[in-house]
Amino acid sequence: MFTGLIEGRGIIKKLVPERGGLFLEVESEFELDDVQEGDSIAVDGACLTALNIRKKSFSANVSPETLEKTTFKYKKTGDMVNLERALRLGDRLGGHLVSGHVDGIGKILSINPLQDFYRFLIKIPDELSIYLVEKGSIAIDGISLTINKILEKNQIELMIIPHTLKKTTLCIKNPGDPVNIEIDMIAKMVHNWLSPYLRDNKQSEKKLTVEFLKEHGFF
Repeated sequence: MFTGLIEGRGIIKKLVPERGGLFLEVESEFELDDVQEGDSIAVDGACLTALNIRKKSFSANVSPETLEKTTFKYKKTGDMVNLERALRLGDRLGGHLVSGHVDGIGKILSINPLQDFYRFLIKIPDELSIYLVEKGSIAIDGISLTINKILEKNQIELMIIPHTLKKTTLCIKNPGDPVNIEIDMIAKMVHNWLSPYLRDNKQSEKKLTVEFLKEHGFF
């Protein structure tokens, strides 16, 4: 588990195809003294298992499934990535609960400055749009962000503060760039719980009411 609060960035030093997936080596800008062999580390929001750990570098295997679901398919040696070590019990949860299981790939549509801030417009895969909630959480390349507005069914507006821009790879992004998307896991769970009742509502006169939600433990 992660929080979506990026600790720093890394550089891909090696990227080798390997049995349908990839083998990569990453050099971190911060020390990895407390990371042990087999620990999880989020690389651009994708949970990978850290191997061959040195003071400021590690390697990892990217499975075929991860390669298919994430922007690793577009990565090359020298690319910069966001890094976050796994959450420990007792740590402050300053962002939101992030699993490191990327749901799909989005695309940056535009980046516009607003004094010291930047307005990002991002297109989300259509199949993920049902989980979007204004002022809800979303992880973009592993960064915990708040959905400022939903402009269309599958387009969201994000307002990026100066600290986040400086600390993450957002500072080097351009319109057209792909990004990893992880939907808020709570939004996915609530939708999964409620979807049978929503389907039933279309076929009967039953309504999804506040009383119904209280009865079923949602309040």
